[in-house]
Amino acid sequence: MSVEDENVDAVGATASPLSHFGAEVRLERERLGMSRAELGKEACCGYSLVAKIESGDRVPALDFAETCDRVFPHAGGRFVRLWPLALRYAFPPWFRRYVELEWSATAVRMFHPLLLPGIVQTEAYAREVLRTGRPTNLDHLVSARMERQRILTRDDPPRLWIVLDEGVLRRAVGGSDVMCGQLERLRALADSPPHVVQIIPSSIAVYPGSGSPFGLLSFEEGPDVVHVDGFPKGYVLAESEDVASATSAYDLLAATALPPDESAPLIDSILKDHFS
Repeated sequence: MSVEDENVDAVGATASPLSHFGAEVRLERERLGMSRAELGKEACCGYSLVAKIESGDRVPALDFAETCDRVFPHAGGRFVRLWPLALRYAFPPWFRRYVELEWSATAVRMFHPLLLPGIVQTEAYAREVLRTGRPTNLDHLVSARMERQRILTRDDPPRLWIVLDEGVLRRAVGGSDVMCGQLERLRALADSPPHVVQIIPSSIAVYPGSGSPFGLLSFEEGPDVVHVDGFPKGYVLAESEDVASATSAYDLLAATALPPDESAPLIDSILKDHFS
């Protein structure tokens, strides 16, 4: 059963939570007699970003929502409460259901044979990846991806387990500077319990599930779900047979990959030999 289309357009584009968030910012700012430049100074951002947030054209950072709650006398914590819903609607309709599930997951397992998953991409790496689709809203897409990563820095982060093909580490996305920053980020993650990073070495040419990136989400309550990353859009599967197949495939991938204590030195070696 595919669940990615479930209630994706329950709120129209003109009244989406993202647009509503922006409208509320503008209402409170004007009520206070504050200019966009003044709000931008409080939020450590520019006039143009405030304008884009107010028009619903840019996802707000959590820091921006916190600033609004601090600056606007009648906010009452409203902007931080609105922020998760606004973030969800910053993504394409087919991806919103996954973002919602990811936000509540207690464990996230991912496999990718070609790229670093979005959840661990640096801003520079994400920009290069997203740029390939020639979007007209590149800054918006990058901001949304970076804000999605907030789940890893909150007080109760999910356990992240990533299995990657070694080729992912060697593929020069954006050049040496971009890759250096990205591999340093991955290396830091590998050293941060309870997260796990495993690399399938290039000496293993064929392995289970090598053709398609996918992931598994686990929750405090309820069954696991599977996310398949595909073109032109990914989808979420919840049928027990699909989840069982994906779990078996992931277990085999983890067994095939180098153990964590050997994967980390491999990241160091590629970083030193190819991108330093």
